[in-house]
Amino acid sequence: MKKITKLILVVCLLASGSLVAQTKLKIGHIDSNKLLSIMPEKAEVQATLEAHAKDIENTLAGMQDEFEKKYQDYLAKSDSLTPLIKQTKEAELQDLQQRIQTFQTNAQQDYQTKQTELFQPVIEKAKKAIEEVAKENGYTYIIDSGSGALIYFSENSDDVFNLVKAKLGLE
Repeated sequence: MKKITKLILVVCLLASGSLVAQTKLKIGHIDSNKLLSIMPEKAEVQATLEAHAKDIENTLAGMQDEFEKKYQDYLAKSDSLTPLIKQTKEAELQDLQQRIQTFQTNAQQDYQTKQTELFQPVIEKAKKAIEEVAKENGYTYIIDSGSGALIYFSENSDDVFNLVKAKLGLE
């Protein structure tokens, strides 16, 4: 009976030891900002965003020039204008100023939407490469050290940046 109990105890210890070995975590980290900065698609996205921003700036500058000209015209002629025309010109200036403010607000939202739209495929490509590297190399977790969400990582953890870079064919 003692032999059977010892045998069961030994089997249980061996089984628990192999279970612990199978559940060993392999954790790596990567700076996703660094990865995104070297991807060639980022330069294309930046160029497109800069062109979009330039279009917005040109439109805004045109609106501001129009306002400035009308305001200067109003100041130059204000003494000779009848009260009705003066009131109409003031309302026109206020309306133009309001349209400029509305345009600025909408332009900021439009730029942010465009930025998200253009960067999403680049981010997805990087994410897919990270996932593939994690699976191919047996990682349980990959922590993004570039996002600021990282609380602690050991100097001994694996930085998979070079593996993902190679997966993307980047130098």
